[in-house]
Amino acid sequence: MSFSSPLAHQSGLTQWFTYLPRQTLRQSELPSIITTRFFLPSSSALETGSFVAPHLPQAATYYLWPGLQPPDNAGVLQPVLDGRSGTWWIGDGWCCADPSLAWGNGFNVANGQTVNFGMKANTIQSGTWATTLSNSGGGSVTGSFPLPTHPMNQAIMAIELYDVAWTFGQFAFSNVAIVANTTSTAWCTNGPTNYQNAAVVTNSTPVATVSGGQTTCKIASIILVRPA
Repeated sequence: MSFSSPLAHQSGLTQWFTYLPRQTLRQSELPSIITTRFFLPSSSALETGSFVAPHLPQAATYYLWPGLQPPDNAGVLQPVLDGRSGTWWIGDGWCCADPSLAWGNGFNVANGQTVNFGMKANTIQSGTWATTLSNSGGGSVTGSFPLPTHPMNQAIMAIELYDVAWTFGQFAFSNVAIVANTTSTAWCTNGPTNYQNAAVVTNSTPVATVSGGQTTCKIASIILVRPA
């Protein structure tokens, strides 16, 4: 089974690199993916928040992102902080399966700048997601991604590295809000799952409120501190 990852450039154009099956990759080519995530019992309608761009050590394949993923793991709707040029760049996109959608526009992000992100379903029926990105340096873009067959049930915060180590310090999120189409609250109040316990992760106590058949989960702070 092969899988793909977006290579989003400062021009806003999209290129795609299809990786070989994991079992045929050389050890140096294997990605290191560290995530913490919330599993929702129903589809998500919204994810918003902000994060601080850490110091970029060098030009290399660093992908840092929050995202939303459907239950079949077919792809991820994600704003990706990309370090390959030697300067952080961020843009929204759907990676990496059907449908094939153009990657969104983006902008450069300086070390230490705050990035604000938003992913909102315009309607659950049509599955069209409106995305927003802005930063403390004045960058701002919006996007639209039609994903009618991919209701999202996973809210993810991730560090994805290719042939480089996690040496840039913490990846810190703040004021994260996730809205799910359910009145259940345990998915929120139980806190996020630390995948394979690959990182030291700290988070403030999640707070859930229910209104109009939806649960809003607010987390003031989620920090991927360092490798475990």
